Amino acid sequence: MPGLSFTLPHWLYWVGLIVFPIVAMILSRRPQPQEKRYTLPLGYMIAVTGGIIGLHRFYLKNMWGLVYLPIFLFVLYANGQTQDARTILSGFANELRVAERTLDREESRVDEARANLEELQATYDAAEAGSFTQKSAERRLTRAQDTISKGEARLEAARNTLEEKAPQRDEAARTRAFWDDAGGYALYLILALLLIDMILMPSLVRNANDKLPAHEEMSETEAALAAAEAAEAPKKDAEYAENWIDRLSLFCGEFVAYWAVIAVFVYYYEVIARYVFNSPTNWAHEAMYLMFGMQYLIAGSYAMLTESHVRVDIFYAPLTRPKKAWVDLLTSIFFFIFAGTLLVTSWIFAMDAIAVPSGNSVLSDWARGQIGFGEMLSGFGANQWSDPNIRWGEISFNEWEVPLWPMKWVMVIGGLLLVLQGVSKLSKDIREIARGN
Repeated sequence: MPGLSFTLPHWLYWVGLIVFPIVAMILSRRPQPQEKRYTLPLGYMIAVTGGIIGLHRFYLKNMWGLVYLPIFLFVLYANGQTQDARTILSGFANELRVAERTLDREESRVDEARANLEELQATYDAAEAGSFTQKSAERRLTRAQDTISKGEARLEAARNTLEEKAPQRDEAARTRAFWDDAGGYALYLILALLLIDMILMPSLVRNANDKLPAHEEMSETEAALAAAEAAEAPKKDAEYAENWIDRLSLFCGEFVAYWAVIAVFVYYYEVIARYVFNSPTNWAHEAMYLMFGMQYLIAGSYAMLTESHVRVDIFYAPLTRPKKAWVDLLTSIFFFIFAGTLLVTSWIFAMDAIAVPSGNSVLSDWARGQIGFGEMLSGFGANQWSDPNIRWGEISFNEWEVPLWPMKWVMVIGGLLLVLQGVSKLSKDIREIARGN
């Protein structure tokens, strides 16, 4: 079975978090055709991401995608058998390794004891009866005899282990090789079928579109029903925006919402790499863990704007709008205590993250107070990004070693957005109280 050794580069992680949401937001704003049709780009994207289980065929309503499923399930089964055989093989190999070490150790000890046995016996016989010398010689003689008897027993057990376990180890190795090859051949078969479908994709999309029913205009009843459903639909996000702060919160909330799509692709890759290629990653979990933490912080202002936070409405909901504004105005004191504390604490965390002693960039030197702000700006050049010997601030402790200081600065951004949104909400409450209706 072929393996995967891909490790996500740090720069690609950050570029993906920035570029993907921008592209997704642009595509979501494109005018959508009234008649839904299958598209070639989407077909190729599904084939690349989920083609090994035939998702591209299912997307095109083509039941030939079922051909992929038993082959894929066989790959999973073969990998499971390979894993079991690897465990058994490892157990036999450990037993044989212990037996070989026992032979190497005990053979020399037994041979040495046998070589000294005659001399020890002669020393014992020559010693005066009951003397200290005789007792000492007796102890050494007994110790040598015990070494020989116990060593021979260990040698016999080790030889029996080698004789018994070596064939079982070889059989386990053959079993592992068989299932590993079987899983690999099945995977190659899937890839060959996928390559054929990649070539046939234009015709497959065209045939799927030809089978679509003719587009029919909605009747007056259907149009009225659709209009009624639209009128009862929840308030759209754009309707919450009344100033530039609201629009900024909406933009940031939509931006980080697309990170959830990135998580789908990353965890899909992790599952395939782990269970199909037996190559679990050392970066997928940490990358998504940090990403969701940043998403939570950035989306806080969006949740506040759209009133998505959980709250108890038993007393609040029946109030009139001015009374709600009074309640919000009074409780905003506690909000600003929280948001201000978050902002200040995040700033301290962020500065500490770039000022770690092992950071050797000019930015880290400035954060530690070793150079001034002007000197930091004058020393900041392309080498600060390209020189592999320069490390910026705090990094994670696992093998991926992703920089952690950007996440700390996202905490600052999230706190700042939350404070700004609180100011926007405060101004709205004041205006609502002033209107008094």
